[in-house]
Amino acid sequence: MALRFIGIDPNTGTGESPTVWVDEKTHDVIIQGWKADSELEAESAAFEIPGHAVGIPAHEAVVRIPARMTGILRKACDVADRSDVR
Repeated sequence: MALRFIGIDPNTGTGESPTVWVDEKTHDVIIQGWKADSELEAESAAFEIPGHAVGIPAHEAVVRIPARMTGILRKACDVADRSDVR
């Protein structure tokens, strides 16, 4: 797997480092974020979406990304969507 670093939380200090990469082979967006607290996880698990099972499968996780990183997430999506890298 070849990850392309896109960005890190600009307010990163020691021990906190929400980060975004793009997998250059699959073009998946890879996100490292803060673990959701039990309240956010419970709310996410209870959210009902048509055609989607309620709950969070064991192989998935809810993560929190700071709002100040929206530009980094947009950049990751742009990199993943670029037709010349596919």
